[in-house]
Amino acid sequence: MASPLGTEDDILERLKRSAEPQVVDEQRKAIEGRVRAQYERAQQRLAELINENSTLPVTISDVRIHGLKNTRDGFLQRVFDPVLDKEKQANYTLKTAMDELQRATSKLHQFGIFHSIDLYLDQAPASTPDRPAISALLSVKERSRFTLKSGTEFGNVEGGGYLNATLRNVFGGAESLYASASAATSSANVGERARSTYEAMFSTPIAANPSTVVDIGIFSTTRSNQYFASHAEANQGVRAGLRFITGLGEHELTYNGVWRQVTDLGKNASFTVRGDAGDTTKSSITHTVTADRRDNSMLPTAGYLLRNHTEIAGAGPLGGDVAFLKNEFDIQKAASLPFGISFTTGIRGGVYCPLPLNGKPGVPSRINDRFFLGGATDVRGFRENGLGPKDGEDFVGGDAYIAYGASMFFPLPKLGVESPLRLQAFVNGGRLLATEKGKTVEDTVKELVDEVPSVAAGVGLMYAAQMARFELNVAMPLIKRPEERARKGLQLGVGISFL
Repeated sequence: MASPLGTEDDILERLKRSAEPQVVDEQRKAIEGRVRAQYERAQQRLAELINENSTLPVTISDVRIHGLKNTRDGFLQRVFDPVLDKEKQANYTLKTAMDELQRATSKLHQFGIFHSIDLYLDQAPASTPDRPAISALLSVKERSRFTLKSGTEFGNVEGGGYLNATLRNVFGGAESLYASASAATSSANVGERARSTYEAMFSTPIAANPSTVVDIGIFSTTRSNQYFASHAEANQGVRAGLRFITGLGEHELTYNGVWRQVTDLGKNASFTVRGDAGDTTKSSITHTVTADRRDNSMLPTAGYLLRNHTEIAGAGPLGGDVAFLKNEFDIQKAASLPFGISFTTGIRGGVYCPLPLNGKPGVPSRINDRFFLGGATDVRGFRENGLGPKDGEDFVGGDAYIAYGASMFFPLPKLGVESPLRLQAFVNGGRLLATEKGKTVEDTVKELVDEVPSVAAGVGLMYAAQMARFELNVAMPLIKRPEERARKGLQLGVGISFL
């Protein structure tokens, strides 16, 4: 029986002759619906065939890739060599062969150099009745090699603009060259919180593995800290890093060589700031391991986060003008409650330990290397860097800190549990101390644990966007020391990591 629509050629001719836009649109939709239905039937039949023959022994004769322009054959061969390994193929069934192909295709996606990858299967000429052979065909569309982006950005207390340029697949092996420039300020007094950052970074995967990447780059940053410590800080340096994944989580091992300046002192700068003014060089190795098992990093309802960051500077052959060991940790847990309510709790902490330098005992920390605490993303209800040791009017940071937080998120009426806009109630606390002369790091940590932290609580609105989280809270400091700078009332927070 003939189709009421006729042949596709007939339809196209009628589309050309038709003068009625409504008729043209209806006939176009009919063709699209017919093609879609055929595709869906083919996919359903393929799924049924695979399910019915999942244990059928097969081999993969070859993998062909169409649509390549910039990617090297040798690079792709390393991705698919494990799929075509003869020893593995001896145990292939149709299901395991499909799983291996899907795994390799997923790896290609992770390199970020393809817009789309479609996988097709066909029977290969080398098939035998007892062991069919299949041929895999991948149709790919590569992403543009060059991307240029510009726009505005928002940080915890800053807003500004940026320009990013990326050159992908530089040598055909998923290498990338990235350069960026950004500038920001967030004060009515221009320059009070100004900063600028320039960076260039080259990245390349190792052994065609998207989970093992080497980075090499240079950077330059300047930031005005006048609003809390009467100085500006400038850094220029180089970095080289290795990113990889193990059963413990995601790792980043990095070397940093940095020339640092504490400059542009305010007229009322404290003795601490003046004593640390000038140039220093830091040569350090850092290691960060992150295990993020949360279902959503911006609005988690289940799972946990474990992160540890360790930095060692000036030890042994590293050199530089400073020598220390720093360690920070971050632990968070999320849980769901009835009626769409979710609950998160967390704890952060860090400690600075001076190390001997050039045969001399460890020296006190510099303002460049100390911890700072307080603000809308850690201890709400206090101004940014408004906790801890103070000299005159300057907050000069500390050598050990601990911060706690707990938040409860409620769905808003009429918006439902799927909405990223939530009502929030929170309580935060924290304490930051310096190691005083004549005391040890152990004494500082013991004092930190024994002392009552500064505490604030409040309520507000939270919006979990895809790339950042926005909070508008009304905060009330509950425990505050005289030297600390509290923030009673409205407080806006923008960031990607909240306590």
